[in-house]
Amino acid sequence: MKRREFMLTAGAAAFWSGPVRAQKAAPVPVLGVLGSGSSEGWAPLTAAFRRGLGEVGYVEGQNLAIEYRWAEGQYDRLPAMAADLVQRQLSAIAAFTTPAALAAKRTTTAIPIVFTTIGNPVQIGLVPSLSRPAGNVTGVTSLNVEVGPKRLELMHELLPAVKDFALLVNPNSPTTENQLKEMQAAAHALGLQLHVLHASTEADFDGVFTRAGQLRSGGLVIGGDILFTGSSDKLAMMALRHALPAIFQGGTFAAAGGMMDYGGDFAEANRLAGIYAGRILKGEKPAELPVQQATKVQLVVNLKTAKALGITVSPSLLGRADEVIE
Repeated sequence: MKRREFMLTAGAAAFWSGPVRAQKAAPVPVLGVLGSGSSEGWAPLTAAFRRGLGEVGYVEGQNLAIEYRWAEGQYDRLPAMAADLVQRQLSAIAAFTTPAALAAKRTTTAIPIVFTTIGNPVQIGLVPSLSRPAGNVTGVTSLNVEVGPKRLELMHELLPAVKDFALLVNPNSPTTENQLKEMQAAAHALGLQLHVLHASTEADFDGVFTRAGQLRSGGLVIGGDILFTGSSDKLAMMALRHALPAIFQGGTFAAAGGMMDYGGDFAEANRLAGIYAGRILKGEKPAELPVQQATKVQLVVNLKTAKALGITVSPSLLGRADEVIE
């Protein structure tokens, strides 16, 4: 090769290799994920969150690193986990569920936070306004606490002769007080008796179903909480074993043998949260991103379970179902 050709080739190589080296040296943003549940129980929703991130150009392991912290249903662990994440100088934090969001908000006012919650973010104290969240916090809420009374109405429609129902709640959940208030009002309006049962760990489930039987409850309404979401399969199987018709907010409850699901689309809410997290990583401010509301609700009826329990589901109820499991 002639000297002139060599110099041109070497110069071109140096020109093009410079940006490549700079690109490789560019820091990869780190996103923290703080979850109240378990990685296994939240896996489908985490996948939906990552899909949202992908829609704005972020792929974990390529141009994004994610630090996960899971409380395994032990809410008292969340403050320490949030503090640990904050010390790692993250670009943003995604807080799955209300307890995680509240823990993150109490820990930092500097790092952007994107939450998912089933409660009203203003009532809970996450943001002062849905349209103008202010500060470093924004996120997505899905219709679940608000439609709790509708679950009781659906159970009443399914079992019109039943006057006594049980309501399962987690006493440690920040949304429980609002849930109880709305559910008691709905029960009074329908002329029903509502027995409140508590479970703060999976170990409490056996006692819940035993107590429901002692109270002669004709049906069970399961409240909204990450403990129940992560244990929906187990709750469904226990309800079927105890021959207790039950309704839950979603997930895999009906598919696992529960009587009905009625609630918001969790996967969609987490996808939207992923999009928000990606937009914040690109430079947008949480205060400029209004809290989104995932308003889609789904009704799933397990006709196979109804037949096993000797329950006849009315044609009108079946006709309104988004999915019927036969």
